[in-house]
Amino acid sequence: MTERTRIPTRIPTEPAGRPDAAVVRDALGVGVAVGLSGFAFGVTSAGAGLTLLQTCALSLLVFTGASQFALVGALAAGGNPFTAAAGAFFLGVRNAFYGLRLSQLLRLPRAVRPFAAHWVIDETSAVALAQPDRRSARIGFTVTGLTLYVLWNLTTLLGALGAAALGDPNAWGLDAAGPAVFLALLAPMLHTASERAVAGLAVVLALVCHPLLPTGVPVLVAAVAAPVVLALRGRGAAPAETASETGETSGETSGEITEEVR
Repeated sequence: MTERTRIPTRIPTEPAGRPDAAVVRDALGVGVAVGLSGFAFGVTSAGAGLTLLQTCALSLLVFTGASQFALVGALAAGGNPFTAAAGAFFLGVRNAFYGLRLSQLLRLPRAVRPFAAHWVIDETSAVALAQPDRRSARIGFTVTGLTLYVLWNLTTLLGALGAAALGDPNAWGLDAAGPAVFLALLAPMLHTASERAVAGLAVVLALVCHPLLPTGVPVLVAAVAAPVVLALRGRGAAPAETASETGETSGETSGEITEEVR
């Protein structure tokens, strides 16, 4: 009788992590690509009439591109500062939802969390959530946040100084830089049909309300697009679910009748 040799096997309980160098490379790529967009914000902010100190303070303290562009865009159009700030605030609320997910993934020490919360934005969240394990997520979040924060603030300063040296940004056509960068940041985030529908409806609402309402208010009205699309999607899904349930019930009933006949 031959004795069967058993080869021990080890079943991994967690997915294998990525090499640190690969995570750092991807994080640096995102940080550099987006961080350079701070130049456009500096130009736009200076063109809106904000001082150099105010422009740099926005990037240092707010540090979320969409909200910053929305704020200075509304101010440039002559909107009320409180209305402009409200629109920027609603755009920044999404970062709170990112934080809920990242807090579970990163599990940072309590002393570090208040500082890390300032870096919870679209780009850092995307890089961290794309990693297969906690270590890689922490590296990706940290490198992306640090690179983006430093470059964004540096290019904001350079953009504001450059706009001041050039004079009126509108004369050079630089007033279009802010909206162009805003759309460039937004477009890659629209993955599903629902997201595209929300964006499309928001644009329509903003364009319709622009000549009718004070500057800055159309941005707030455009926020209604999200609940409207979700409500319509929910109504469309309900009949389908009902039909599916009805079909299953009919199938079960016909099956039971067939069994009884047999």
